[in-house]
Amino acid sequence: MNDLNNSLEVIKRKAVQIFSEEDFEKKMKSGKKLIIKLGADPSRPDLHIGHSVVLRVLKQFQDMGHEVVFVIGDFTGMIGDPSGKNKTRPALTFEETRKSAETYFEQATKILDKTKTRIAFNSEWLSKMNFADVIQLASKYTVARMLERDDFKNRFENNLPLSLHELFYPLMQGYDSVELKADIEIGGTDQTFNLLVGRELQKDYGQESQVVMTFPLLVGLDGKEKMSKSLDNYIGLTDSPFVKFEKSMKIPDQVLKQYFELATDLSMDEINEIMKGDIREAHMAFAKELLKMYDDVQEFEAIKEKYLKIARGDVPEDIEEINLPDSSLNICELLVKIGFATSKSEAKRQIAGNGIKINGVLETDINQEISINDGFVIQFGKNKFKKIRKK
Repeated sequence: MNDLNNSLEVIKRKAVQIFSEEDFEKKMKSGKKLIIKLGADPSRPDLHIGHSVVLRVLKQFQDMGHEVVFVIGDFTGMIGDPSGKNKTRPALTFEETRKSAETYFEQATKILDKTKTRIAFNSEWLSKMNFADVIQLASKYTVARMLERDDFKNRFENNLPLSLHELFYPLMQGYDSVELKADIEIGGTDQTFNLLVGRELQKDYGQESQVVMTFPLLVGLDGKEKMSKSLDNYIGLTDSPFVKFEKSMKIPDQVLKQYFELATDLSMDEINEIMKGDIREAHMAFAKELLKMYDDVQEFEAIKEKYLKIARGDVPEDIEEINLPDSSLNICELLVKIGFATSKSEAKRQIAGNGIKINGVLETDINQEISINDGFVIQFGKNKFKKIRKK
C-alpha cells in the first residue's frame, strides 16, 4: 500500500488538474485493473519530449499493472484538433493520417512497455457510425456548451471562420472514451475541454465517468511557445544522440528546471542539487538523462567532447566527405549541391546571414567561385561541417 501511495503522489504531483481527485483515489484503490487512455492525432509523424510528459505517466500506470490504451486518432486527425487554433486546420486525408501513424507505436514504446501497450485506431469505431449514430452523438451536447470552449468562443465572437465539423471534434474524441470504457484519460492542459466531454458522454451512455487528468505542456526551445515540430522548437524522441545533446544546450536557462521535472525521472532533490551548480553543467546533465532514457548513455562522453570541440571552433574529425567532379563552383551552387541549401536563394540568405565558412574563413560574396581542386572544409552555422574534395 505504501508503494501505491507513493506512486499516486508522484502522479498527482505532476498533474495540473484532476477531475475529480476523490474519484481518482477511489478507482486507484479499488483493486480493479483500470483502462488508462491517451489519444494522439497523427498530423505529424514525429513525437518529441513534450509528448513524453504524458507517456511517462502512462508508464507509471503500466508499472502498477493497469491497461494502457494509446489511441491514434487517424479518424479525428482528418479534422485536426482545433485546440488553441484561431483558424480552421487544413483537412487531411485518411491515407495521410495513417502514414503519419506508422511510426507512432515504435516511438511511443521508447517509453512504454511494448508488451503491455494496446494501440487502437479510432477509425475502428468512428468510421462505422451511420448518420443516425452521428445525430444521436450530436444530441448529447448543446451548441452553447461547445461555445464555452475559449478558442471556439473567441473565433465566434470575432467573426472568424468556425466550421461545423470542428464542433464535432470534441464529441468524436469523447466518444473514444465511451467505446473503450476508459477509467482514466490523461492529456495536456490544452486538452481539458475535450477530455471533460468524454467524461460527460460516458455518463450519457450509461457508463461510469472517467477520471480526467491534465498535465503541463512543455515549453519549446524558444522558451515561449509550447514544444511543437511545426515551430521547430522541439527535441525529437528519434533525434540523433548528438542532436539531443546540442538541443539540450539550447534550452533557455529559466525553463531548464521544468524540463528536468517533466521530461526525466529524477527526484526533486536530485533536480534541485543539479540546478544549484553551474548552469552549463546542468544543461549537460539534462542531455545525459536524455541519452540514458532513449539512446546509449555510453556515447555521452564522446558526444560531449565533440560538442565542446565545435564550440571551441575546432573541426570535428568524423565529418562527411563529398567528392565532386567540378574543378570550381559558384558558392551558391556548391551549397545546394552538398545539401546545405535547397535553392540558390536560400544559399544567398545563408551567406548574407554570415552562416558560411570555408576553412574557417567567413564567406560573404555570393558571386565567389570556389576551387574544388585543393579540397577544403565547409561549415554552415556552428556545427554542420562537410569535407569537399575533387573526384
